[in-house]
Amino acid sequence: MKYVIGIDYGTDSCRALIVDAITGEEIATAVKNYPRWAAGKYCNPQANQYRQHPLDYTETLIDSVREALSKSPVDVSENVVGISFDTTGSTPVLTDKQGTPLALLSEFSENPNAMFILWKDHIAIREAAEINRLAKQWPTDYTMYEGGIYSSEWVWSKVLHLLRNNPSIREAAYSWTEHCDWMTALLTGNTKPEKMLRSRCAAGHKAMWHAAWNGLPSEEFLTALDPLLSGIRSHLYNDTYPGGICAGYLTEEWAEKLGLTAKVAVGVGALDCHAGAVGAEIKPGAFVRVMGTSTCDVMVVPNEQIQGKLISGICGQVDGSVILGMIGLEAGQSAFGDVYAWFSKFVGKSISELTREAEKLPLSETIIATDWLNGRRTPDANQALTGTITGLTLGTTPAMIFRSLVEATAYGSKAIIDRFVENNIHIEEVIAIGGISRKSPFVMQTLANVLNRSIKVAKAEQACALGAAMFAAVAAGVYSCVESAQAAMSDGFSKIYVPDAKKHEIYCEYYRRYMEIGKFIEKQMDFL
Repeated sequence: MKYVIGIDYGTDSCRALIVDAITGEEIATAVKNYPRWAAGKYCNPQANQYRQHPLDYTETLIDSVREALSKSPVDVSENVVGISFDTTGSTPVLTDKQGTPLALLSEFSENPNAMFILWKDHIAIREAAEINRLAKQWPTDYTMYEGGIYSSEWVWSKVLHLLRNNPSIREAAYSWTEHCDWMTALLTGNTKPEKMLRSRCAAGHKAMWHAAWNGLPSEEFLTALDPLLSGIRSHLYNDTYPGGICAGYLTEEWAEKLGLTAKVAVGVGALDCHAGAVGAEIKPGAFVRVMGTSTCDVMVVPNEQIQGKLISGICGQVDGSVILGMIGLEAGQSAFGDVYAWFSKFVGKSISELTREAEKLPLSETIIATDWLNGRRTPDANQALTGTITGLTLGTTPAMIFRSLVEATAYGSKAIIDRFVENNIHIEEVIAIGGISRKSPFVMQTLANVLNRSIKVAKAEQACALGAAMFAAVAAGVYSCVESAQAAMSDGFSKIYVPDAKKHEIYCEYYRRYMEIGKFIEKQMDFL
């Protein structure tokens, strides 16, 4: 009997999933909310500041794993052979020479700038713009495999912003790590920045890593960007590793904390959307949507299909970032479920209530919104953009606005798919995972109607954690490759949303107006 544990760190919580590595049967699961994050600590939404304390990660890891073990119908702890992590990203933190996040040092324990910077933190818009300007002037454009535009959501922008604006942090900082890399390093006792095994997907999609230039951007580029970055690169890495690689084994300390043995293999970490895509049975031709507070879209494409093509405006194309031997493509929206949650709170009505009212409205009673309430991730990253609502009258109701916001998120999704199709990336099926795909038939049917594509919803409630468990099974040697783990452990699909052709025809005109309004707003932002 062999069991594996997939750990999924979302925006709000840590999820532990125990899976039978042979049959794929889900044995037990547990979810723990981050206590400090839930209390609203260290965040300032008005300033686009979103930080998480490393203790939120370690405490919920221990609690979720132990609770999942306690829920298991049989004692599985002695037979757990592997564990792997996925996390939201880019979520970096500055560290000392030992690889310890600065917030775990007593002098910085309450300093938000010493904590993990969540993906949705957009404090570094200026730094991202500077990276883009310099990259376009440099002999090697280090953004070329990042969609040609570097984002404030990603690690180098955030690190530079912190170093510039926090003298005490600057003096203490030796290096940085992504959340997914730190978890693996912590549990294996290999936290020194130069020796830590780094995730291929995090490095390639968020840190401008590529084998073509021997890893990260050059020291010359980074110091030209700002002398404050001098020396940082030598404290980092050249090599990266795909999911499914064994990074080591649980230390005795962490084995005891988690209630496991020290024989448990620990896999290299991954970003949540990439693990989720694996858990949702991604293969060539499948467009996988991770639908939560934001969205992340993932595809895998054989090398021969890309043939050196650079796809502009997406979140990167990286060999082996999802499945070894294929190019991983990533895109997404900076706000999806967050848009609905904001409006629900704003008007004081639950999302369920707003949905019931919106479902009754005919399509002729529509207004047009854009979905950029947290900037635009893709296509063509621009985190300075803001959302808009047009067509308001004295007769406009909250339900009408809510439906326009749901439609706006669907239009933003269509813009992403259109970008792939324009670049001859063949899409045979759309697969959805995440909370919204399971909880909101209204959102899912609207999305199917706008896209004019059927959408399959993965059966696994914790698809990201299931993908991490598949990586763990490969890391533990149960399977030789990710595809074999998928074949044995996948959970199938629970529902298919089929588009309404007549509604799609109406939405085509609304989508055209959405695009025109978006271009107008972007021009005005450029003018300002």
